[in-house]
Amino acid sequence: MATERRTARTVSLRVGAADDDLEQRLGDELDAFNARATGAAEWAEFSVRLTDAAGRLAGGLTASVWGTLCTVDLLWVREDLRGAGWGGRLLGAAEEEGTRRGCTDITLSTYTFQAPDFYRKHGYRETGRIEGVPGGHADVYFHKPLHRSPRPPAP
Repeated sequence: MATERRTARTVSLRVGAADDDLEQRLGDELDAFNARATGAAEWAEFSVRLTDAAGRLAGGLTASVWGTLCTVDLLWVREDLRGAGWGGRLLGAAEEEGTRRGCTDITLSTYTFQAPDFYRKHGYRETGRIEGVPGGHADVYFHKPLHRSPRPPAP
């Protein structure tokens, strides 16, 4: 019994540098797939900026919202301001903004040499980790439910 083999001779694979057009198309295709699967189609990014008295960047946070999920992508505080509570204020502002946008959960990842204890201190629970990356450290994933304030009674 012969088995038919189909060869896609018109398809090729190429590794190259960053490709903005490819990234946009992949994002569009995955967004459409995800929207069909979940019903959540809107994806929005936001940021929280910390500026010093001289107008210089002192810290910041970038995040995204998809459906009821807020994801912190980047959080950084300038070294001379670390330990003064600014990281917690940035994180709190992101949590408030996520809640304002209808999110029920917030997630993020950090490396063991960065700030896992900082996130635990702010109520985040570790949900997973990849050991040994990068260079013998671990990539740690965190989650926190966001609580909405009860609405005041209608007049």
